[in-house]
Amino acid sequence: MAVPARTCGSSRPGPARTALPWPRRGPRPGPGASGPPRPLLLLLQPLLLLPLLAAPGASAYSFPQQHTMQHWARRLEQEIDGVMRIFGGVQQLREIYKDNRNLFEVQENEPQKLVEKVAGDIESLLDRKVQALKRLADAAENFQKAHRWQDNIKEEDIVYYDAKADAELDDPEIEDVERGSKVSTLRLDFVEDSNFKNKVNYSYTAVQIPTDIYKGSTVILNELNWTEALENVFTENRRQDPTLLWQVFGSATGVTRYYPATPWRAPKKIDLYDVRRRPWYIQGASSPKDMVIIVDVSGSVSGLTLKLMKTSVCEMLDTLSDDDYVNVASFNEKAQPVSCFTHLVQANVRNKKVFKEAVQGMVAKGTTGYKAGFEYAFDQLQNSNITRANCNKMIMMFTDGGEDRVQDVFEKYNWPNRTVRVFTFSVGQHNYDVTPLQWMACANKGYYFEIPSIGAIRINTQEYLDVLGRPMVLAGKEAKQVQWTNVYEDALGLGLVVTGTLPVFNLTQDGPGEKKNQLILGVMGIDVALNDIKRLTPNYTLGANGYVFAIDLNGYVLLHPNLKPQSNFREPVTLDFLDAELEDENKEEIRRSMIDGNRGHKQIRTLVKSLDERYIDEVTRNYTWVPIRNTNYSLGLVLPPYGTFYLQANLSDQILQVKLPISKLKDFEFLLPSSFESEGHVFIAPREYCKDLNASDNNTEFLKNFIELMEKVTPDSKQCNNFLLHNLILDTGVTQQLVERAWRDQDLNTYSLLAVFAATDGGITRVFPNKAAEDWTESPEPFSASFYRRSLDNRGYVFKPPHQDALLRPLELENDTVGILVSTAVEFSLGGRTLRPAVVGVKLDLEAWAEKFKVLASNRTHQDQPQKCGPSSHCEMDCEVNNEDLLCVLIDDGGFLVLSNQNHQWDQVGRFFSEVDANLMLALYNNSFYTRKESYDYQAACAPQPPGNLGAAPRGVFVPTIADFLNLAWWTSAAAWSLFQQLLYGLIYHSWFQADPAEAEGNPEARESSCVMKQTQYYFGSVNASYNAIIDCGNCSRLFHAQRLTNTNLLFVVAEKPLCSQCEAGRLLQKETHSDGPEQCELVQRPRYRRGPHICFDYNATEDTSDCGRGASFPPSLSILVSLQLLLLLGLPPGPQAPVRAQASRRL
Repeated sequence: MAVPARTCGSSRPGPARTALPWPRRGPRPGPGASGPPRPLLLLLQPLLLLPLLAAPGASAYSFPQQHTMQHWARRLEQEIDGVMRIFGGVQQLREIYKDNRNLFEVQENEPQKLVEKVAGDIESLLDRKVQALKRLADAAENFQKAHRWQDNIKEEDIVYYDAKADAELDDPEIEDVERGSKVSTLRLDFVEDSNFKNKVNYSYTAVQIPTDIYKGSTVILNELNWTEALENVFTENRRQDPTLLWQVFGSATGVTRYYPATPWRAPKKIDLYDVRRRPWYIQGASSPKDMVIIVDVSGSVSGLTLKLMKTSVCEMLDTLSDDDYVNVASFNEKAQPVSCFTHLVQANVRNKKVFKEAVQGMVAKGTTGYKAGFEYAFDQLQNSNITRANCNKMIMMFTDGGEDRVQDVFEKYNWPNRTVRVFTFSVGQHNYDVTPLQWMACANKGYYFEIPSIGAIRINTQEYLDVLGRPMVLAGKEAKQVQWTNVYEDALGLGLVVTGTLPVFNLTQDGPGEKKNQLILGVMGIDVALNDIKRLTPNYTLGANGYVFAIDLNGYVLLHPNLKPQSNFREPVTLDFLDAELEDENKEEIRRSMIDGNRGHKQIRTLVKSLDERYIDEVTRNYTWVPIRNTNYSLGLVLPPYGTFYLQANLSDQILQVKLPISKLKDFEFLLPSSFESEGHVFIAPREYCKDLNASDNNTEFLKNFIELMEKVTPDSKQCNNFLLHNLILDTGVTQQLVERAWRDQDLNTYSLLAVFAATDGGITRVFPNKAAEDWTESPEPFSASFYRRSLDNRGYVFKPPHQDALLRPLELENDTVGILVSTAVEFSLGGRTLRPAVVGVKLDLEAWAEKFKVLASNRTHQDQPQKCGPSSHCEMDCEVNNEDLLCVLIDDGGFLVLSNQNHQWDQVGRFFSEVDANLMLALYNNSFYTRKESYDYQAACAPQPPGNLGAAPRGVFVPTIADFLNLAWWTSAAAWSLFQQLLYGLIYHSWFQADPAEAEGNPEARESSCVMKQTQYYFGSVNASYNAIIDCGNCSRLFHAQRLTNTNLLFVVAEKPLCSQCEAGRLLQKETHSDGPEQCELVQRPRYRRGPHICFDYNATEDTSDCGRGASFPPSLSILVSLQLLLLLGLPPGPQAPVRAQASRRL
């Protein structure tokens, strides 16, 4: 927002033609000076100016008039244009392309055909994975149905490869008894496989079992027994489709069996990976959810119990995906939301973060009022005026116990249809009767759970998914539909993937003639790497600024050039299309149409961010989109108007008939380093020209690898991409001819040039002379070079000063090595078809051009001697002789300093101008020379925060107060035992309590966490004409003039140098800063358009709800529990915990 006009640092426009010539020698009129008011002075400027300039012997010299500065601007424009015409080589390169017309063809990008072809190819790719998924799911259901349960199964009866075995053998924290387990663990050999980015064994599957589940339990051993048969199906699938990546069966018991086998990527701290908490499993195991979590915060909930509740809520939130909606409230006598969210909101990463932080602020007080809590929850679920999942509806209540059953509330809101499931959680160690909690769950198609300690939280906050899966199982084949996930980071190091999921049902019956089993066995998944999908899209025919993207029903991108997460995180990669690009109304319409599965085409004017994220350009783009059938995805194609046509090299039959290596072809010799001294240095884009070409980040080494391979490869080799290879050879010859026609015979020093260069769509960047390549810092891939992409999008000459960060040292102006790039696109037409296949430019010597800039913005010609205006003269100041009084600068369209007449500012070239002259930059912004654009980067990675007490994972042990120890009720309620139990957990699994979730689950190398960064860019505003203004700040006021230079991205500014620094208050910031992002509480009031999955299974008339959880209604025996914990300390294997045994009984 612009600063008000009368505040320090603001400015007032002057008249259209002249500026007020303030006397330099005398004091300026201050705010209290006599005379006409300031607005009248501005109106009288033309009249006052004439006598002042005309009077001989005047005692002052004047600020340059507008026509003078316009004259300087024309001289600057002419000088730039003249140099570019002589050395740029635009016209010469046009002629070269036309002269070599027989060596290439002009091809057309037809957006509709292109996007339909790519969508069809992606559909075919995913369909092959779907067929493999169905074979796996059918086989799993048949294997489990044929399996005979064995009550007496022993560990030595099972042979399998334990993926964590090697890591556990090397881990001193794992108990000896675990290492000496009776389970027969296979020892496998592995081979490196580039497709998996891992070492694998194709003959076996691997098994991963969560740390908190006992491997020797009867349930787990039976699970391992029947799933072993899946190995043959996995292998057969790979035989039919060798491109298959990870094939995974995630069991409802927590067992993961995946193929091919590979060692588990164990984190440095305790491994908390549980397949049932992975996004793909959650999506496949149930339909979308509307969930309200209510938490009892009455006075009886204190200390450890409240901490257990907070952690339980955070773990529950982690079981939700972006297809779900949620709200969290606390209650005692009254119910209220814990956060600013007053209704159900999408369970995305940012909203869940708000909940998790708010939950930590809950305080226990008052009395328990179940009625208030449930009425609030039902009202939330009945609100139809908001966006929500509209499928499964549920209430999750966490409490320490109570007597009220609130039957009247259920009768009013939920009976007789029982459309809302109620899940109750008894938290902590206490003596309360839990029968009312059991009754609530059983009477409302839910389930009752107990969370007595920290170790029971994770498993009991995810068990509700079994209940939600019942309608899916009972629906049978109708529910067997493949769903595709959001993008997420693969746990085994494959990178970004999407996963196709298919639920696996229990087809057994409880007995002869009994009703059908309604348990879900698990979820089958097959990964598809994003890179495999990208390979189906056109790469280089779309040009530097054309691209393909895809989004899902949430509007999240599956494919997009700006999808670049910076690190490995547990969260799914949920980058919205409107955050991947700069949001506007046109893109909102395109996004909505794509989510609705429509086809469309639209040409729009929009803003795009430069590749280096320093500039904003207003451009024209053509968007074309179609749905990808049989998926939840939609595909889009973006092309600039100049991207409609492209060149395809057509090496003549005479050359191709020579069955010799490519190195013998004409023009190839100009790729050889031996030619660089005379023809200029060549950088080649690091593209995949041939399958056997070894990649390298060092371009010299990559060129060497390329040349060596070309000694063996013929032009029509099947292992090479002929389009890329032939276009590279074509552009090698084209740019070499440019050296001959435009560069070789020119003296660059005459015009103070460090280098001339050309870059092409074909992947060639030629820099002349050869020695200039030593200081060339641009990307060797033109499509990844900011100057290249911006030149294509902008008419005229694009200046790019060297990038300088305010935190870094100033530029080192030694040996004339600092240069300013000036580039422009080469455009020509053939047969009415317009092409922009290359960009050419020069590199200016900074110091020499700064001196030239002062001369061009002066009142003399090159032959004149400079004459300084003095007290007895009646001339105007200029940028050369009056540099002590006048500041003259060239600023580019991003607000970065390009040239200055102040020698001390030369080392600040490339910095945002507000860091050089904050006062003047603010005035330019307030006068609409610049417009500001703010956006957020949701893919940033930040240094880890210091350990705290926030978050979903327990961070420490509860320490009771003196009051607790003196309170008899605290001891009798078994809180002391719960503390003792937690201490025992800390002794056995001490790393758990310090585990950072980001490190505990996922890549062990992860050291950063996801965060949001705020980005600010500036670009030219609506003012195009010459403009005079006063920076109004009392005695510190300054005159300035600003004018755009035609056919460039430069702004020419002349200003009086500041007399004092009291106007430095307003400083514009451009650098990226850490941010919490836009205010979530406001964003949820205007949610972005989305659609949920097309299918919903939340009800089945035949569902048996009798299995609704059973828990002990009597207080625990302290002596028995202490004995059990002591046995654990003595080294006995940690048997299945209570929640695991409960799970096993339900499976039976």
